[in-house]
Amino acid sequence: MRRQIIVVFFSLFYLACGAAFGADRGALFKVTGKGHTMHLFGTIHLGVAEFYPLEPRITQAVAEAATLALEIDPAMAPAEAAAAMRDYGLASPGKPLPPPLAARLAPLLQKAGMDPAALAPLKPWVVAIVLAVHEFGVQGFRVDLGVDAHLATLARAGKAKVVGLESAGSQMALFNKLTEAEQLRYLEDAVTLIESGKHRAEITQLTDAWRNADRAALDALALRLDTDATFSGRFTRDVLLAGRNVGMADKLAQLLERENKAVAAIGLLHLIGKGSVPELLRARGLTVERVY
Repeated sequence: MRRQIIVVFFSLFYLACGAAFGADRGALFKVTGKGHTMHLFGTIHLGVAEFYPLEPRITQAVAEAATLALEIDPAMAPAEAAAAMRDYGLASPGKPLPPPLAARLAPLLQKAGMDPAALAPLKPWVVAIVLAVHEFGVQGFRVDLGVDAHLATLARAGKAKVVGLESAGSQMALFNKLTEAEQLRYLEDAVTLIESGKHRAEITQLTDAWRNADRAALDALALRLDTDATFSGRFTRDVLLAGRNVGMADKLAQLLERENKAVAAIGLLHLIGKGSVPELLRARGLTVERVY
């Protein structure tokens, strides 16, 4: 009996420590060059409370950093986001959706409790993003619990500078390059994914892979992205990921040259697959070690 009590005690102690110190999440890389070291961490932009605390290697790296680089600063001025939406996200007046697509969209909006009139002024790609964020929300994920926002809070608590590698405007401008017909295809793909239930399944695959730092699952995600033949899949792969990876890799290499012990935290999908940011940094002659 005494031995059983000891076993149970240490089991509880182990579980308590695991909760206190956090588990491996996402993917963490250490980049070395120019006599400096940088940590590169893969994030998810929406989160749940159980994601935290993050494990000590990333939290310690942020605590010691003078700079935290994110895709965009979560604390950007609301006016900046509003201006970007005004410049890139508003549809031309009197441009309704094609009736067949509108008919498919209507029940999704009704189920989500969204007013079609409120979405009418938005371009089709914005409506697709709104639907995608709602699908995350249905599964309990929240913007205020996103990993980027969490790291920014930790960095500011340690008096580190938070910088954005991109802006809301530069991100929205990528979608704005789509023709009207292409934006409709992007929205139609989103509707198809939601109707089929595949979107929620993909959310689960992505978030579980991040939650468990599961390399095999991440490799499978990268393969799926690489072979996705849908319009939205090709746009995500070629424009939203590969097209942005080059610019982010350039800025991270410059940050590494200027500073020691900086931390960069960008979306997890930028760190996996062909043409990933770690791959591009290696091509620039930097040493990139995967921690987990």
